[in-house]
Amino acid sequence: MLDIKQIRNQFDEVEAKLKTRGVASEKLYELRDFDAKRRELIIETEQLKKQRNEASEAIGLAKRNKEDASAAIAQMKEVSSHIKALDSELAFFDEKVTDILETLPNIPADDVPVGADEDDNVEVKRVGEVPSFDFEPQAHWDLGEKLGILDWERGAKVTGSRFLFYKGLGARLERALYNFMLDEHAKEGYTEMITPYMVNHDSMYGTGQYPKFKEDTFELADSDFVLIPTAEVPLTNYYRNEIIDGSELPIYFTAMSPSFRSEAGSAGRDTRGLIRLHQFHKVEMVKFSKPETSYQELDKMVANAGNILEKLGLAYRIVALSTGDMGFSAAKTYDLEVWIPSQHTYREISSCSNTEDFQARRAQIRYRDEEGKTQLLHTLNGSGLAVGRTVAALLENYQNADGSIRIPEVLRPYLGGVDVIK
Repeated sequence: MLDIKQIRNQFDEVEAKLKTRGVASEKLYELRDFDAKRRELIIETEQLKKQRNEASEAIGLAKRNKEDASAAIAQMKEVSSHIKALDSELAFFDEKVTDILETLPNIPADDVPVGADEDDNVEVKRVGEVPSFDFEPQAHWDLGEKLGILDWERGAKVTGSRFLFYKGLGARLERALYNFMLDEHAKEGYTEMITPYMVNHDSMYGTGQYPKFKEDTFELADSDFVLIPTAEVPLTNYYRNEIIDGSELPIYFTAMSPSFRSEAGSAGRDTRGLIRLHQFHKVEMVKFSKPETSYQELDKMVANAGNILEKLGLAYRIVALSTGDMGFSAAKTYDLEVWIPSQHTYREISSCSNTEDFQARRAQIRYRDEEGKTQLLHTLNGSGLAVGRTVAALLENYQNADGSIRIPEVLRPYLGGVDVIK
């Protein structure tokens, strides 16, 4: 959530930056008007409460002196009635201000590319060599089906579309990948966590999924529980409504979890394969940082995700997302996109974001600085990596002409020495 004081004091700058994220100026004008009215009411209410206190003192003095206090009592009743009416009006404008603030995305950092959508993203660099084949590479869904390691038909039968079974070496490959990722992140200083796979609505609010993006989630009927769309939600909310000792920062967490997404609005997109599922595994990285070092931590997080791809021998590129393509809570985002041979393009496999104090303000996550003052910290999150998409990339990039799959050397110890799936 944005700071209303920043909007109030730097209105023109905030308006210009949020316009690049598709926020209509009219919404901000409305917010400014509601906020001004709310502040007027606060001042008026405080003045009346002061009058009520003075009237109360006058009544007490009159009673002690055995004087007639009826005039002071009548005045206090009138003032109290007025305060009650103003409190009701103030609550109305408080709600209006909050309702708008909850829908405003984060303010983009100064160096974020300005653009309408993904076409305006800016490539930062490419890493690794795109493989060349002397045969026509197959798509991962065909490879997996022919090898008997991915079963789409029975996944659809048991649950529905965008679900599948991993089988045999397919299941072992998925498990090998996320164990390898967790081990690598542990070397980089992340504390491994196993999180709840359900969270409450307050947690979804804290990271910015609620109230705006409810349609993207799976809620449990007649309960306060939601299946997590990413481990970012429980990991970030770990410190919700807490004050951390600043000497402990930065704090790094990592977790593997299933992620559940309704994929609302994605009809017709990536209907085959492992790219866009309702349920998938993801290894998540989350950081809690002091504001002055958070962008250094973002660069490190991008390097942590890239390290996984490089050790797996997968070609990828890093892209700075434009203002029109960033997630709601992000102030700056880098996507890592892995090469998918059958599609002749790079596809997102990790998204690393600095939300600055946007989530911390919603979730009230603070730290105590060296002077003993409490301040909002910065939160960061990133995929390290999306496991299913990594399986897709491995199947396609390491395929042979006969449809068998070579296993990267770093994964072989996790697979009991298996070096090929055939």
